[in-house]
Amino acid sequence: MSSDRNVLHASGARRDARESGACRVLHAPQSRCDNRTRLLRAGLFGLIVFSCVMVCGGLVHDVAQVADFSQKMLPPSFEHPFGTDQLGRDMLARTVAGLATSLSIGLVAAVASTVIALLLSVAAAIGGPRVDAIVAGLIDLISSVPYLVLLILISCAVGRGLAGVTIGMALTHWPSLARVLRAEMRSVLARPYIAQSRSLGVGACRIAMAHLLPAVMPQVLVAAILALPHAVLHESSITFLGFGLSPDEPALGVILAEAMGYLTAGAWWLALFPGAVLALSVMLFAHVGELARSVLDPRSMQE
Repeated sequence: MSSDRNVLHASGARRDARESGACRVLHAPQSRCDNRTRLLRAGLFGLIVFSCVMVCGGLVHDVAQVADFSQKMLPPSFEHPFGTDQLGRDMLARTVAGLATSLSIGLVAAVASTVIALLLSVAAAIGGPRVDAIVAGLIDLISSVPYLVLLILISCAVGRGLAGVTIGMALTHWPSLARVLRAEMRSVLARPYIAQSRSLGVGACRIAMAHLLPAVMPQVLVAAILALPHAVLHESSITFLGFGLSPDEPALGVILAEAMGYLTAGAWWLALFPGAVLALSVMLFAHVGELARSVLDPRSMQE
């Protein structure tokens, strides 16, 4: 009898321990920040930063071009937090206006290049072997030329300036995305339900709208987000080399190119603050794109 009582007592103690542990788990859950929460926070922060930069850049665009030779080459101070340049222009206003210009060009170029890649991929998927061969040849042709060289050639051919840089980046950013979308659409077309749809008389356009576009939309969204920081960086690069925007435009590439001639004179603020703003902006939007990729990737979407 005593042994039976001990067994019952032990089992009751274990049951009470499990119930108490379950109560602790239910009433004190562990907080966990998943990929969706991080994407929401980073995306909201990036949207706020983008909106503030665009609004402030439009407001200070004219102020950034006002020269005051009595205030030239002043180091950072309370009146001029980023200092002034060789013409007495406020570097904070020029940096904000330049970042707004770069972001607007990058946004237009990213959207345009994504649309081009999507249209060409759909045409290759539903247009038959001949159209697919033409699209594949275009991808290989554009990819065979060094990126910056092709971007400079297109920008100069269409007249440089704001329109030239935007068109050049829109026409050179699409091949890598088009290659990915073309391969994904070909894999979708090889699935059995596509063959069944065709046997039932479903047209190619309807198959593209009902099956191909939903299958590649996650890749399209991620590519559009990631194309923005790439476009901003490439626009600043060719402008820094002298093949992009004109020198009278308040752009980050122009600001950094002008600062190179004054670094040896000790004017470190002319390059430090615009360069840091450019780097932080690229890192921010690239981080948002990587989080979007982790959320839409089937291998990590449940994390």
